[in-house]
Amino acid sequence: MVQKFNPEIDKVYFINRYTLFHIMSGSGTIQVDFKNYTDWQDKAIYLEKGQYIKFFSDDFVVRKIEFPSKSIFEKKEVRVLFKHLISLGYINFNECEECKRYLSNTVFSENTAEIIDISSKQWYWQNPFQASKEEYQIIFDVKDIIDQEYYGNFTNNDLSALMLENGYDAQALVKDKVGFSVRTLLSNKRLMESKKKIAFTDKSIQEVSYETGYKDPAYFNRVFKNTTGQTPSQFRDGFDYENRDSFTQNLIELLKEHHLEHRALDFYADKMNLSVKALSKKTRAKMNASLGQLIRNEVISTSKRLLSQDASIKDVAYALGFEEANHFSHFFKNYTGNTPTDYKIKKYNS
Repeated sequence: MVQKFNPEIDKVYFINRYTLFHIMSGSGTIQVDFKNYTDWQDKAIYLEKGQYIKFFSDDFVVRKIEFPSKSIFEKKEVRVLFKHLISLGYINFNECEECKRYLSNTVFSENTAEIIDISSKQWYWQNPFQASKEEYQIIFDVKDIIDQEYYGNFTNNDLSALMLENGYDAQALVKDKVGFSVRTLLSNKRLMESKKKIAFTDKSIQEVSYETGYKDPAYFNRVFKNTTGQTPSQFRDGFDYENRDSFTQNLIELLKEHHLEHRALDFYADKMNLSVKALSKKTRAKMNASLGQLIRNEVISTSKRLLSQDASIKDVAYALGFEEANHFSHFFKNYTGNTPTDYKIKKYNS
């Protein structure tokens, strides 16, 4: 099923089957499984059953396709689209000529296998882990085991079957290519699943701890607070997805309107009739990001829009309130990984 729509701000969209979200236009932040991401225009995001997505802006236009059959995703070379280990599994359509041709139609064609085939080829071309196809299969074999066994007694012996005849060690390979140990990936999986159960169900904290592989609820509480800064109960109260209030929308509207002139936290605290401490705490609980990060994201988003419109770096810097163009260039590179000049070149060539 193909659907083009404007997502509601701060609404939780649960994923019930393999789904592709093509961000056609819009700026701001999206959230998937409690992680926030920015700059997703002209990208295709692949999500699988059990995940969720939220949009922290009301100007997104999204094309969504749900795949009726999961059989195509049982192929090992395709599963990488839906099981990214570090961030989202996505395809940058601006870097994919086949994708551009496919998307030149008003809607996706009925042959949904075509976009999967194109996307998987593009994903391997992007090669986010700088690995061979053979190495990717080992990495995602490990991820499959974690997905299936995270709630049980997972040990290093469970990886013995993942040793290749040529001597690859699965744990060493994951650490080298992904940047995290298998144990860390397992801990991250348990924490993410516990967050979902806390946020989206009424199960007791004790039940959640047992169901996500923690045998001691007290230990689970300590791990959860050390990682998130909140107790499980505080996290549940702060997320409160069923009773959305106007806080998120009001804050986002303030940021969009004032981020060029005002970047001090006390300005936004005054507008929201809260102390800086209370606003910071509520922002972190509601949006899983600091207020400073949200302000910075708006500045970066505006700078990218202006650079894409072929404004000079000097003009962009002054429009954003930087006294010197080199100060803006340093800021931009620090948070995007590219200089403004490199960004303009990439946009021009895309």
